[in-house]
Amino acid sequence: MRHRYNSCINCLVELMGHESFQVKELSLTTLMKFVELEGKYPLVKAEWKGSFSFPRELLKLVVENLIPREEDSSLLISRFQEYLEYDDIRYFVMKAVAENIGQVMQKTKEVPLPVYQQNVFSLISSISMPSQENEVVNFMVKQANQEEWKVSKLQEHKRAFERMWLGFLKHKLPTGLYKKVLVILHDSILPHLNEPTLMIDFLTVAYDIGGAISLLALNGLFVLIHQHNLEYPDFYKKLYSLLDPSIYHVKYRARFFHLADLFLSSSHLPAYLVAAFIKRLSRLALTAPPQALLMVIPFICNLFRRHPACKVLVHKPGGPEDLSEDPYIMDEEEPSESRALESSLWELQTLQSHYHPDVAQAAAVVNQSLSELEDDVSELLELSAYELFDRELKKKATSVPLEFEQVRGLFGKKDDLFAEHFALE
Repeated sequence: MRHRYNSCINCLVELMGHESFQVKELSLTTLMKFVELEGKYPLVKAEWKGSFSFPRELLKLVVENLIPREEDSSLLISRFQEYLEYDDIRYFVMKAVAENIGQVMQKTKEVPLPVYQQNVFSLISSISMPSQENEVVNFMVKQANQEEWKVSKLQEHKRAFERMWLGFLKHKLPTGLYKKVLVILHDSILPHLNEPTLMIDFLTVAYDIGGAISLLALNGLFVLIHQHNLEYPDFYKKLYSLLDPSIYHVKYRARFFHLADLFLSSSHLPAYLVAAFIKRLSRLALTAPPQALLMVIPFICNLFRRHPACKVLVHKPGGPEDLSEDPYIMDEEEPSESRALESSLWELQTLQSHYHPDVAQAAAVVNQSLSELEDDVSELLELSAYELFDRELKKKATSVPLEFEQVRGLFGKKDDLFAEHFALE
């Protein structure tokens, strides 16, 4: 009977790789039913009274076939999510995934496996961790001394969760997967780790990649710096290097400026550093779209309010009036060497002639003394071109003054030669 049962298990495991999703789904649900029944009626008797039994090997087979190397199994994983609500299933799945990652990635010698790693991410990102001890109460396999079972301890779940994610992230990931991980890192991963600072290696690598990945890594670094007292050398130099023309156009613009606002909020930052940020943001604003300008101009004004020493950039008689006279070095990577304080904000003066009247009006604020109260930029961070256009359409036009002169002749001039010989009829 045991031999027949094992043959049945092997057949069901093979069918999890079938081309038909209905067959895969039926195989998965049948195997999970066997997991439940094996837990209830163990195949091997306990070695001593009071010991705990769980069909780990069977569940490990299921997990291995949920994350194949060459086939996308995201649909089957989404079907498996209902079983992850059981605390014991979730715990042993995390253990099995961590073990599987070690075995598979060790053979590849650090070469990314995009399909396999995407399958692993689909599975582990769907794991929802309990936040309190009293939430660990839902078990598929009931034990006699449930309270003494290590699976009923939140600390053990956190340890398995941490080992699984660290094992996954220590290997090189495809670019697209970096973004997906970083989007959920600060919300769904860091709060459930025993030691969040262990993520510093992954975040440092991601932060050094550049582009959108660096912008997304800021969120995780912010949590580690502010909540776990992490010291990151040359942090502001790296943040300054992220300021390029793409920051006004990327999908994660709102998140970046929200974090930049927090990092630049300290009044203890040196004036040369803040001036460098103001100057580079202003220079990049010359080619930015209106929706970004309506956010960044109040952002710059808030920096002036926090750091009055930087107002010298605005009130500088005889300062540079355009790019040719500007001493500011845009390409300098070191903020202290950029000579920002020697410059002036002629860029904002240029924006006062912007084609969009709201931008021109916003830029004109620097001509007057700024109020002490900071502008609330939170509502402007998500401003889009569609919203801007929609706002203009909904404006109720008042009476528009017109100077109208009736057209006469071919070219409409009053005493024109053509007006004598041609008529518009």
